[in-house]
Amino acid sequence: MKKKYSAVLIGTGRIGFSLGFDKKREQPASHTMAVLNEKRIYFAGAADTCEKNAERWEKYVNFHQGIFCKKVKVYSSSAELYKNIHPDIIIVAVNEESHLKECMNAIAQKPKLIILEKPVALNSVEGETLLNFSREKKVPVMVNHERRFDKSYSRVLSWIKKIGKIQWIHGELDSGLRVWGKEFEKDGTYSLIHDGTHLVDTIRFLSGSILENPSVTGIVRDEKNIVRNFTALFSTKEIPEIQIRMSGRSKFFEFRIEILGTEGKICIGNGIQELYIRQKSSLYSNFYSLKKVPVKKIKKTCYFSGMIKNAADYLDGTADLLSPLEQSLTDLKILEAIKENFTSGE
Repeated sequence: MKKKYSAVLIGTGRIGFSLGFDKKREQPASHTMAVLNEKRIYFAGAADTCEKNAERWEKYVNFHQGIFCKKVKVYSSSAELYKNIHPDIIIVAVNEESHLKECMNAIAQKPKLIILEKPVALNSVEGETLLNFSREKKVPVMVNHERRFDKSYSRVLSWIKKIGKIQWIHGELDSGLRVWGKEFEKDGTYSLIHDGTHLVDTIRFLSGSILENPSVTGIVRDEKNIVRNFTALFSTKEIPEIQIRMSGRSKFFEFRIEILGTEGKICIGNGIQELYIRQKSSLYSNFYSLKKVPVKKIKKTCYFSGMIKNAADYLDGTADLLSPLEQSLTDLKILEAIKENFTSGE
């Protein structure tokens, strides 16, 4: 019989709980629903300053966790929770400006594992503080970069072998959220780190590339001097062009990565799973063209359940963490290198 691990949730809001009720999203889509679906982990409690969120979470978990588990309670603060509960896993799902404080407090409890929402912190200085403290206390921290656990992205790793030598990678993120503004650094409410961390992390995960010294162009600012668009270009010895583009003035949301090889192309993103392979052209004699290969679309990507499963596997000693804090800190430093081009001359 496999061991069961106790978990507590710090923050019962959107990513912690309520996204689990979004009927259009693949479920589970929140930490709560993912834990309830993992038989090796059970909730021992939670903490939230919002009484309404706390009451709703407590009622839901006590009903769905089953009669064989003790009734759980939501405390008004993590400090109060830690006075009463010493869990194996602490899930930190609060807003970005509280990541440093709550993760430091969690590390101090010396659990077996901490699961931290992305981005790790508001900046790399805070991120380094977390990393150093976690190493001092010997507490592992995994970050919820969900595409590392997504089966459709894992399949891309096998597709890459079919498209020859990589010529370029283009990553694009389009939304209506501002890309960056100095006044928003205090709470992280800008897409460069809020969503851009996913884009950078996924490109690194798929390519294994080290991204340094970006050349940033196409910077567009609005009337309030807030950055709304940019394009960052990286070059490595193995891949001559890695391009990251972000828009903060689009009236839609899109996350997409294209990988062009010498013999094919891959397109992967939200709702996109496409593979193109070099074949004899039907248009020209003695030429080859890229043709779309019929592939079975992965409908159940397990992007959230896969993360919780990886946590349980790690604690069982059967797997390494797929998204450790060190990797996420690297993502943050890359984004800061891009941001330097927004602030130069100020």
